Amino acid sequence: MHKIKKLLVANRGEISLRIMRTAKEMGIKTVAVYSEADRNSPHVKFADEAVCLGPPPSNQSYLLADKIIEVSKEMGVDAIHPGYGFLSENAAFAKKVTDAGIIFVGPSPESIEVMGSKLAAKNAVLKYGIPMVPGTDHAISDIPSAKQKAKEVGYPILIKASAGGGGKGMRIVEEESEFEEQMLRAISEAQSAFGDGAVFIEKYITSPRHIEIQVLGDQFGDVVYLFERECSIQRRHQKVIEEAPSAVVSPKMRKAMGEAAVMVAKACDYYGAGTVEFIVDENLDFYFLEMNTRLQVEHPVTEMITGKDLVQEQIWVAEGKPLSFKQEDLKINGHSLEIRVYAEDPRNNFLPDIGKLQTYIRPQGPGIRVDDGFEQGMDIPIYYDPMIAKLIVHDESREKAIQRMIRAIDDYQITGIETTLGFCRFVLEHHAFKSGGFDTKFVEKYFSPDKLDIQWDDEELVLLAGLAIEIFEKNKSSLKDSRSSQLTGNKTNWKNRLI
Repeated sequence: MHKIKKLLVANRGEISLRIMRTAKEMGIKTVAVYSEADRNSPHVKFADEAVCLGPPPSNQSYLLADKIIEVSKEMGVDAIHPGYGFLSENAAFAKKVTDAGIIFVGPSPESIEVMGSKLAAKNAVLKYGIPMVPGTDHAISDIPSAKQKAKEVGYPILIKASAGGGGKGMRIVEEESEFEEQMLRAISEAQSAFGDGAVFIEKYITSPRHIEIQVLGDQFGDVVYLFERECSIQRRHQKVIEEAPSAVVSPKMRKAMGEAAVMVAKACDYYGAGTVEFIVDENLDFYFLEMNTRLQVEHPVTEMITGKDLVQEQIWVAEGKPLSFKQEDLKINGHSLEIRVYAEDPRNNFLPDIGKLQTYIRPQGPGIRVDDGFEQGMDIPIYYDPMIAKLIVHDESREKAIQRMIRAIDDYQITGIETTLGFCRFVLEHHAFKSGGFDTKFVEKYFSPDKLDIQWDDEELVLLAGLAIEIFEKNKSSLKDSRSSQLTGNKTNWKNRLI
């Protein structure tokens, strides 16, 4: 057992801040690393010490494994937390860290390697009888053989990159005539994105839900599950809204999924925080998808309903301590929602939008948490993921949590760039979301850019009419100019409040 005294966070932005806050509460000194683009970022200012890694591109800064380890040695660091993204699921980096005599706050390099390949992960859990989506259990490159397997599985099928993520190297094939072209595309994209062209075939679940289980294990073989997160609201196969618990998971299903997730973790001798992802069909049958061997972006909703600090638990496990609680100690308290506030334009196919945060005022009040890494006046850099913040709420029921989130969105003031706030508000108010009757195809089923066009309600129309009369009475001679400017200003204010 080794008490961590100084922790380097090998990441940036909101996750670096979130980790360092917990470390500070635990009496641990922190070291931030940053690129030249992040020199004035809040995580750099918050840390006890900070070191510049290099130019803005991540392959010249945040992905420099050897440099990060070198900095750690120079600064007298005894542990490294990778956050998520960047080097967090890089088995070679984890091994280099441990070989350097530094604690890696995460699972073993061996666990990362096994679960880093979707095929290796499936093979590791086969003996546990965990439900799998029908398909191949090995990489396949021979087109005639692959086409025959697809026919056996039955169309539609999914061709997926073994080393993939974020929808890259993934192709849906509706019929046999499209197969060869789509498989070649998937192989090419997988090779380009991951340096590994291995693909496999799965039956395509036509109305899928994406539900994941948070697990936590120690180095003594104990593993618990901290319930589920619903992550089905996505765009481009990436999550935008998450919640815990799911609106459709019964206590019986929760127990079955949780126990399956624990078996997945034990299959690779997992310790630390991890997430086992399942795909759930329209009959609520669940199938193992993959395991993420790191802290998830959406971990705050689990923290809100369990009252557990997952980063604190990660650090304790890394120090060699046993888990601080048992499965029977865990209870679900209320409901939590998280929206990812991206610098993206939902009206333009969610393309990233760069610029300066001219106005940046966070929502406040009971049950509201904002995890972010920006301040007013900062620029959104083009080099990294466009997420500005995570807005999280908690309340005693799902209905109340939705209303609290809508209020928080209305109070979140951001100007200078387009964001996904309006889109998230649209989702929260949609009957499919409110009823729980949605899947990963929510965006293509229900959303179009015109849905965000402002709609005046009766109260606002009355206010507009009253304003027009007031202007007319005050200054008839300059009615046109006055009416135009004031109406425009008020409409902008209302639009900001509504969207």
